[in-house]
Amino acid sequence: MRLSEPAITSLTNPRVKAAVRLRERRERDETGLTVVDGLRELLRALDRGVVISEAFVCDELLRTAEAEDAVGRLRASGAPVRDVSEAVIAKVGFGDRSDGVVAVIRSLGIRLDDLVPPPNPLIVIVEAVEKPGNLGAILRTADGAGADAVIAADPRTDLFNPNAIRASLGTIFSLPVAAATTAETLDWLTVRAIRPIAARVDAPLLYSDADLRGPIAIVLGSEAGGLTDAWVDPRVTAVRIPMLGTADSLNVSVAAAIVLYEAVRQRT
Repeated sequence: MRLSEPAITSLTNPRVKAAVRLRERRERDETGLTVVDGLRELLRALDRGVVISEAFVCDELLRTAEAEDAVGRLRASGAPVRDVSEAVIAKVGFGDRSDGVVAVIRSLGIRLDDLVPPPNPLIVIVEAVEKPGNLGAILRTADGAGADAVIAADPRTDLFNPNAIRASLGTIFSLPVAAATTAETLDWLTVRAIRPIAARVDAPLLYSDADLRGPIAIVLGSEAGGLTDAWVDPRVTAVRIPMLGTADSLNVSVAAAIVLYEAVRQRT
């Protein structure tokens, strides 16, 4: 029989304050920890076998068998599972959706040199993307399109930003992900004979006219500035998405979906 500790109700509890500090990238970088908020996201993290540092559970908000199953799996992992009030779960979570459980996990990710692509890979590279929501949406699209990996080049937000995890619906745990500099990324592609296909607004070649078969990496730039000049290189094929209205570019996650699914069409 599990002996329960008193539920945590104070927002100034040291464990609560430590979890809240993980909202800051510096704290995530220093500790190697991040927060997973959301049942789908947590179940996908558990399926991946991530290391759970601790979890916060509010019994009053556990309304489904799936939620109870997730808590059972957390307890079975041996990680500390802390019973908390609704106010505490709202404090440590992100956004206004709560399934009654929030976990602190050890961040995943691999070094770029340890990323081993399969034959004929389809890679997604995002350079200097700032908004975690866009990063998460790209991860979700990459998963849906069957991409083999996602690389963040010169990232301005960390891959395991809690908002990126949530925006990805936990699909970040189903993909190999890595972060590196742009120069390292381009060299990595060259050594492995993977063709970079860079989405640029000024490219003469339409994305639908490009050959997206074979080993390729689809490269997308930041929301504000697009790709840096590092991708203006003979090794890189530049493509554009036609813009027929007033705007000169699409949201980066939308552009990713368009080019990725054209690649899927050509490769099937």
